[in-house]
Amino acid sequence: MLKGFIRKADIVLFIILISLGIASSVWLSTTSHSGDKVTVTVDGKKYGVYSLSEDKTIAVKQGNKLNVIRIKHGYVTMSEASCENQVCVKHKAISKTGESIICLPNKVVVSISGKEAHKYDSVSS
Repeated sequence: MLKGFIRKADIVLFIILISLGIASSVWLSTTSHSGDKVTVTVDGKKYGVYSLSEDKTIAVKQGNKLNVIRIKHGYVTMSEASCENQVCVKHKAISKTGESIICLPNKVVVSISGKEAHKYDSVSS
């Protein structure tokens, strides 16, 4: 029934696509770098910058809003938040440059930076 349906070219194309997918996954996992700084921003303003290598608990209070950020063993989590949806608390721990945890209701952003050799984003003359 499927005898004339799948050809050798289809099998070769399938193998090439699978190989490209595996190669890109390996490349992406090896090029992500561990960060060394944690930047906390509240309502668009820098609240503080902390070392990722130092275990610390940061309580961000703004009126009746509270976010508790934990830095432990090189990973950052939002361990507590006064928002209703708790998406930020359920977020996985972050440690790599460019990763972030965002609490939209409380306008708190926790992001990782550093240890990555940044190239120019654009060239100007």
